[in-house]
Amino acid sequence: MFRRVLPWSGRESNASDARDSVFVEGERVVLREKQVTDIADDYQWRTDPELAELDATRPLQMSFSDFERYSIEELNYPATRSKRLAVDTLCGGAHIGNVMFYDIDLRTGEAELGIMIGDKEYWSQGYGTETVGLLLDHMFQEYPFNRVYLHTLSWNHRAQKSFHKSGFREVKPVRRGRLDFIQMEIWRHEWDSMRAASSSERVNESSTSD
Repeated sequence: MFRRVLPWSGRESNASDARDSVFVEGERVVLREKQVTDIADDYQWRTDPELAELDATRPLQMSFSDFERYSIEELNYPATRSKRLAVDTLCGGAHIGNVMFYDIDLRTGEAELGIMIGDKEYWSQGYGTETVGLLLDHMFQEYPFNRVYLHTLSWNHRAQKSFHKSGFREVKPVRRGRLDFIQMEIWRHEWDSMRAASSSERVNESSTSD
């Protein structure tokens, strides 16, 4: 389920505020607009040393009040070259993480993807893979992107395995700030092929069950 998003996409939006326009529903998760009620979770995840290491950064040192003020300002005045969404469980509506696409370049049709499943109770259960798949569907269906790429730490094999399942393939090693990353990418034609194959499998399964 998709709704129009973002005024810079070149598409007409709903009469309602563009920040309230994204809602993407999958089998187990929902991607939705960020809200003020997410701030406490976001602060907890940003100050977690383990999550910070996986995100190739340092734990946030900012006070909660400053973070809250900054987050509200970000909600009111969103960046024009990035889009951040919350990840909720479909059953129960628990906020378990965030996804985003950024460094958006509509001229070349490219953007970088990022994901964090902050609630560790949902790790290693396929939630990250489903979330990335939903976001790719959203990006390729709603925007003129030709290529989506990401960078993952070279030692984070669990993340790389998950990204492979979503159709990403390794491109090259990248050195950033004394850290080693693997750049991965997926092109529109590759995504189209995956979706066609998935649709064909569903048709075959339906025919078999009949």
